[in-house]
Amino acid sequence: MCGLNLGLIVIMIGLLVETEIGESMRFELDSGKTKCIAEDMKANAMTVGKYSIVNPSEGQPFPDSHKLVVRVSSPKGNNYHLGDQVDSGTFAFTAAESGDYTTCFWANKHKPPVKMTIEFDWKSGVAAKDWSKVAKKGQVETMEIELKKLYDTVSAIHEEMFYLRERDEEMQELNKETNSKMATLSFFSLLLCLSVAGLQIWHLKSFFERKKLL
Repeated sequence: MCGLNLGLIVIMIGLLVETEIGESMRFELDSGKTKCIAEDMKANAMTVGKYSIVNPSEGQPFPDSHKLVVRVSSPKGNNYHLGDQVDSGTFAFTAAESGDYTTCFWANKHKPPVKMTIEFDWKSGVAAKDWSKVAKKGQVETMEIELKKLYDTVSAIHEEMFYLRERDEEMQELNKETNSKMATLSFFSLLLCLSVAGLQIWHLKSFFERKKLL
């Protein structure tokens, strides 16, 4: 019973984490267009990706028009993968910095226009590990694999909590700086308005005195 409960806990937590850090999709891209997909990753997180164009004519060679330029870049603009005129490809790397990593797909312009269907699978963190290969290589028992999955999942959640806390502290600091600048700006704006009002009153008083209305 304990082993069953542990297995259920592992599966539930694993599904929760992989839902947050794993992304599999299929989308369409017109020739001459670009589509970019971003993934928020923390430093030292492992990520793997796989993309391919769906063959419009199954069993036939890919048309010459069905080619892509694929670029994966970091928040600072560093390239981690570049596929030039390809119909499929894979990438894998460990993030050097935290932030949004972007995968962009460019389709060449054609006349008449063509529409391509692209399958894209992008996983990070725990979801990026191939557990079947780990089990086969180590020849370990199923429960040991499940425990290792659970340990890595908890570690990933723990690291994610620290990462979110750092982001929250950065946002709080930014809010403090913004509020301070807004208070200073409001003070100078009020001072300027009072100065202008004072000058207007002085000007009107001088005008009426010259006209001997006062």
